[in-house]
Amino acid sequence: MAMDHAALLEVLDALKAGDAGDRVRVAAETMYQALIDTEVSATIGAGRWERSPARSNQRNGSRPRTLATPAGDLALRIPKLRTGSFFPALLDRRRRVDQALFAVVMEAYVRGVHAQGRRPGAGAGGRVGDLQERGVPDLRRAR
Repeated sequence: MAMDHAALLEVLDALKAGDAGDRVRVAAETMYQALIDTEVSATIGAGRWERSPARSNQRNGSRPRTLATPAGDLALRIPKLRTGSFFPALLDRRRRVDQALFAVVMEAYVRGVHAQGRRPGAGAGGRVGDLQERGVPDLRRAR
């Protein structure tokens, strides 16, 4: 999908105004956003503001997403759809922070138990109270 004239002028102004690092970040942000817009257009069967008999869905706004890259943080807009969901293939889905932290703590715990030659949860050491005595915080939600 080609960018319209006004969008290209905005990108050109941003590139002229910034230093070399800023130019790379703006160019990368523009490229990623164009790829995302192209992918969603292919998914729903029509471009932005385009009427098509092949259209299978409609856009319904967008949500912000920050992508950390070596060029800097890129502020992207992920399109939402009226029915179903869309997530670009070129980005990785993130796990929630609390789930990721819990997974790390449990992996460290299981490795420690296996290093001692026991099965996880067998005998002492498998209960939440035992974990808290060792200094591992209880990550379960308060009831």
